[in-house]
Amino acid sequence: MKTVGNVLWAILVGWELLLIYGLIGVLCCITLLFIPVGLQYFKLARLAIWPFGYRPTFTKVNGFKIFLNVVWAIFFGWENAVLCYVVGAILCCTIILIPCGLQLFKFGRLVFLPLGTTIEKIA
Repeated sequence: MKTVGNVLWAILVGWELLLIYGLIGVLCCITLLFIPVGLQYFKLARLAIWPFGYRPTFTKVNGFKIFLNVVWAIFFGWENAVLCYVVGAILCCTIILIPCGLQLFKFGRLVFLPLGTTIEKIA
């Protein structure tokens, strides 16, 4: 079932998110301040193409990562999160795309505060 969900996701939403998150990662890595955020967005781009079977684990962050998360959330993260939540709600209006909408809700949290998350494979 994960494979069917991943194929459906990759066709409908995944390729767009892969391009968007990859571009955001490149733009963040151009600046010195947001290099950790850019590296995290590269991980999100990998997750964006094939998300079913993986789950994010949120850990506590401290020091510079808290500062970077707050700056990111204020200036850029909220826009990405709202977009994920709106598109996720639209996808949840159809019966067959509810799993894809739920995945976008997961991405909304990841793009709002990207630092302090790791991606684990579900056994």
